[in-house]
Amino acid sequence: MIHHHIRLAMRPDAPGDKVDEALELLRRMGREIDAVAYGAVGRDVGGDFDYGAMFAVEDIEAYRAYMHAPLHRQVDEIGLPLVRNMVSYDLIDDEDPYTGELIRQIHAERFAGDPALVALIEGLGSYQGSGAPGR
Repeated sequence: MIHHHIRLAMRPDAPGDKVDEALELLRRMGREIDAVAYGAVGRDVGGDFDYGAMFAVEDIEAYRAYMHAPLHRQVDEIGLPLVRNMVSYDLIDDEDPYTGELIRQIHAERFAGDPALVALIEGLGSYQGSGAPGR
């Protein structure tokens, strides 16, 4: 199982209705992307972030499907301009030592094929994670 986590600190000037729209799109990802086994979206507690989300997928192919889902890209387009800082990371419970590298490759492929997405990421105050462009 791969658990993909994101933590989001919103821009102080982010309109509340747009934040709500982005959060609802995140919730839809958990319900509508077939590759997602289960997910959760809500307030982030215990850090410098406002919201968080977690999506669990069964294996690396499900992870690839989740990352390349059109709804995921829609969330990026609407949500990332509202975000000041973001952290993205994955918790994996399999013993395959190459799974982490495969995850990095999926992110690299996604960014390489979408310069507009890279521009959205570069517009953040900070972004850390296995999928950060240039890693």
